[in-house]
Amino acid sequence: MPDTQHVTVEVEGRRLKLSSLDKIMFPGTETTKGEVLNYYAQVAPVLFPVIEERPLTRIRWPHGVSDIMFFEKNMPSGAPSWLDRVTIEGHGSRGGGEVTYPLVSDLASLTYLINLNSIELHVPQWRVADGEPVNPDRLVIDLDPGSPAGLHECAKVAIDVRDRLATEGYSAVPVTSGSKGMQLYAALDGTRTSDDVREWAKGIAQELTKEQPGSVVWKMTKSLRPGKVLLDWSQNVAAKTTIAPYSVRGKERPTVAAPRTWDEIEEGAEDRDALRQLDIDDVLERLNEHGDLFADQLNA
Repeated sequence: MPDTQHVTVEVEGRRLKLSSLDKIMFPGTETTKGEVLNYYAQVAPVLFPVIEERPLTRIRWPHGVSDIMFFEKNMPSGAPSWLDRVTIEGHGSRGGGEVTYPLVSDLASLTYLINLNSIELHVPQWRVADGEPVNPDRLVIDLDPGSPAGLHECAKVAIDVRDRLATEGYSAVPVTSGSKGMQLYAALDGTRTSDDVREWAKGIAQELTKEQPGSVVWKMTKSLRPGKVLLDWSQNVAAKTTIAPYSVRGKERPTVAAPRTWDEIEEGAEDRDALRQLDIDDVLERLNEHGDLFADQLNA
């Protein structure tokens, strides 16, 4: 029998109707939609600095992660007028036209979108100001392992990328992706364009590939990637997005793009079994214990 549960709640002065709170979104762990909403409500204070003023792309699983999914960039049909938004030219189909994205910086807006089964949240590395994109304020390098490589190999490469960035005066923040690999972020001052940042990241990837051809690759070619870590520099392209730190992933279990400490990464580089992807319970526990590892390290 279909679940018809509906609850009307007030969130920051907005009345929202939440539906199907006991719907199983992650069959492997029996995690419900209500639990996903609860997770996002608890991480909202540390999530908002990551996503606010950035056009938000969502991946929605209407019937849970074992069923169909779809990307959604545009404002969802029927979105309330109070949900903030921005229209960006050149982001339509095949790079043309325009897309009107939601902008999320308050709990009511976040709750509205998560209630639509938006499990994953993706953002670019740039913000909007006065309705227009500005230069990126973050660098991201995605470390994507080709089987049989995994987090252990990513951790080794992450340390090398960290040290390479440090030579230019940048501190890197590690985030295990909640999927296979991890991302490294560095704060920028906004003086470089997305194209500049892309070429910078590409250069780092090419240098490390030249130094470690047996373990690192910078090209996307699938045949080159088995057993190596791809340094994906392309996510700095202005039109691309990356999973937001603290976002849930639509995987078998409710894993999270989770900020980590460098002590953890170094341990993972030494011990193959020391590092694993974290789930929503892990991340909430770590927030209580360690606070916001992403902002604390990014702004250090």
